[in-house]
Amino acid sequence: IFGSSGIAAAAPKDYCADLKGANTGSSCVIQLADPAYAVSINIPQDYPDQKSVSEYVSQTRDAFLNVAKSGATRTAPYQLTATPTEYTSAVPPRGSQAVVFKVTQSLGDGNSKTTFKAFNWDQGYRKPITIDNLFRQGTQPFPVIYPIVADQVAKQFGGDAESIPAAVGLDPSTYQNFAITNDSLIFFFDR
Repeated sequence: IFGSSGIAAAAPKDYCADLKGANTGSSCVIQLADPAYAVSINIPQDYPDQKSVSEYVSQTRDAFLNVAKSGATRTAPYQLTATPTEYTSAVPPRGSQAVVFKVTQSLGDGNSKTTFKAFNWDQGYRKPITIDNLFRQGTQPFPVIYPIVADQVAKQFGGDAESIPAAVGLDPSTYQNFAITNDSLIFFFDR
């Protein structure tokens, strides 16, 4: 055949199908309901690193279902909700794309726990952005970031800026969940 190399291209992996979700074109929606639990997860389909997102969602969902199906006594059904918010930056010469999941779990006791999970992608280098590769090597950003974060947390939740211990505020692992916009670096902290 003229112009053909004879090599068939593999279809892209369908992570939504692997998660047993419904593909709406822009989102993968996972809805599970049982008298003992409810699961509602929404995953944007345009995030470039679908494999990492899929692995996180699968682990989170499966861990929740293991607890929800345990038959433990409860006063209300268990609930898991994962809601994404997308962020982008387009500062030349590169840009970034992020999706931050707000994950709320209620284990039937009337209390809920909210956590965050962020995924960041460097559009220019086509690789994940982590807190470890966000800043130039050899710099010390956390002594600058820590007082700003402590002040903002105090303003938003009350208290004083000293309520975050230095051991926590200077620890890079504290800042794992973030998103980059054209004019901001936004950090997300579990409650």
